[in-house]
Amino acid sequence: MASRKRPIESGSSPEEVFKTPEKRVSVVRLPDSNFTELGVEEVCKYLRKEGLGEWEDKFRAQKITGVGLRYLKDADLEKIGIKCLGDRLQILHSLRKLWQIEAEPNKVFNDPIHGHVELHPLLIRFIDTPQFQRLRNIKQLGGTYFVFPGASHNRFEHSIGVGYLAGQLVQALNERQPELLISRRDILCVQIAGLCHDLGHGPFSHMFDGIFMPKARPAKSWKHETVSLAMFDHLVEDNGLKPVMKEHGLLLPQDLDFIKEQIAGPLNTNSGPRQKQWPYKGRTPDKSFLYEIVANKRNGIDVDKWDYFARDCYHLGIQNNFDYHRFLKFARVCEVDGQKQICTRDKEVGNLYDMFHTRNCLHRRAYQHKVCNIIETMITEAFLKADEHIQIEGSGGAKFTLSKAIDDMVAYTKLTDNVFEQILHSSSLELAEARKILHNILCRNLYKCLGQTQPDKALNVTPEQLHSWEADLARSIPQSGSQDVSLQPEDFVVNVIVMDYGMKEKNPINNVRFYCKEDPTKAIQIRKNQVSKLLPEQFVEQLIRVYCKKTDEKSLEVGKKQFVQWCMDKNFSKPQDGDVIAPELTPLKASWCSDEGESSDGTSKQTNSAPVNGYERAKTQLFK
Repeated sequence: MASRKRPIESGSSPEEVFKTPEKRVSVVRLPDSNFTELGVEEVCKYLRKEGLGEWEDKFRAQKITGVGLRYLKDADLEKIGIKCLGDRLQILHSLRKLWQIEAEPNKVFNDPIHGHVELHPLLIRFIDTPQFQRLRNIKQLGGTYFVFPGASHNRFEHSIGVGYLAGQLVQALNERQPELLISRRDILCVQIAGLCHDLGHGPFSHMFDGIFMPKARPAKSWKHETVSLAMFDHLVEDNGLKPVMKEHGLLLPQDLDFIKEQIAGPLNTNSGPRQKQWPYKGRTPDKSFLYEIVANKRNGIDVDKWDYFARDCYHLGIQNNFDYHRFLKFARVCEVDGQKQICTRDKEVGNLYDMFHTRNCLHRRAYQHKVCNIIETMITEAFLKADEHIQIEGSGGAKFTLSKAIDDMVAYTKLTDNVFEQILHSSSLELAEARKILHNILCRNLYKCLGQTQPDKALNVTPEQLHSWEADLARSIPQSGSQDVSLQPEDFVVNVIVMDYGMKEKNPINNVRFYCKEDPTKAIQIRKNQVSKLLPEQFVEQLIRVYCKKTDEKSLEVGKKQFVQWCMDKNFSKPQDGDVIAPELTPLKASWCSDEGESSDGTSKQTNSAPVNGYERAKTQLFK
């Protein structure tokens, strides 16, 4: 064994021999890392740096700029007078380095979902800021963690995953279609947008912007994407990143606009005839496909979904039926109605329907789980009671409440899920009510779900409508109802949940374009009836859930019967357990007793058969 050891060289100490070698990176600085913008003289300068100066006159004579470098082939070099094969190969090798070169080593993250993730040094500068690190303390799934013990992941790791996948998709397109002229600037901007798309999330993620803010500040219309833009600007300014971005070849303010447009859409929201033209400032129409990577407004197929599908399923313990790796293999850009769009192979249409089905399953089984909704409702109530009594210091020492912290990014940076513990462990008398609600959550003294129903057609439900329904529930006392318990409107909570495929009533696949193996340049549309007859007929539905704040057995029994009576009065669908909780009521609703054209084995009945009179049958059973 001793003979296998490497001998110590003379003149070298043992410490020098066994020292870990430093990673060496060749640094080549160009006027702009976007090689497609190099002029003729800059191309010649690069040749000289590579020791190929003897050929610069040939390039200068042919007026070869950075735009044409990717298209240069061995035959082209031979035509312009470079006769020796070895010289031509050396030139091609040096030119290939232009779109592979890195000035600094990438940093590697070990991610449980994507494995070893490499990120560019510029992305690390964004990650290593207080504004981005804040995302470590914001749960990805909000109150869902109180129901699913594994769902403890945060917006921080999701954002890193989206930034990584954004780079994977844009680089896959770049390698497959070099004629798209995707630059390193484009790739970096897309990855930064992926990293920063969720900077605006508040405590408990979607609970804050979807439930708390509409109640705390109903007059203010906003989305977390809007605050993401303000937080992004604050991050760049507060950490002096503009010079760093320029150093890495980004052009300002154009690339800043491009990054923000990817997150929230066009920055200019003014309506008018010109808005029918190209609405973006960051990139020209020939790069329109880049806006479909991070947040795809056209059809919802984007890397944000790919990451949260994989990450949420992993932590929830739910099977993920969509594999984004296949989409990466088949994605390519085609021209559709004068714009370049990301398309996929025709054989992938079924997988995309599965993707949106996975999204729907995640909402049904986890995101809109009835207990998750109850907990987030209770957290929201606690935050509303604590709103005016929580003071967060912002710019210039000014103080902001929970709901007003979104107006100041210094204050908002300090607002995370930790506000839950701040209220819970406070000793302030003003926070006593809020503290009690949060204590009840921890002790599992939760509001109880009375049931779930559906309207026969979509309703436009306002906050006033919800309060009206709560009053109606208190009045919906069955004739045989008990007089021992009297429930008030404030004892009920009504939630309206919308389930869809991401585009309300529309089928998102209708906005996807496909290509065939025979002609990958031609984009086609594939209709639902060309895929399968087993696909959904409708792509949106409303669910109405009613909770009761009183949790004693007698109040719940009365509340459930009043809920069934209310469903009858509103002509909503029969609750699934309606025949169990109110067997004396459900037979009185004729439409609830009919089989509605479906037999007991699930097959359709003949339409010419005599209808069953459910009301008469129920009356016979009740009064015989």
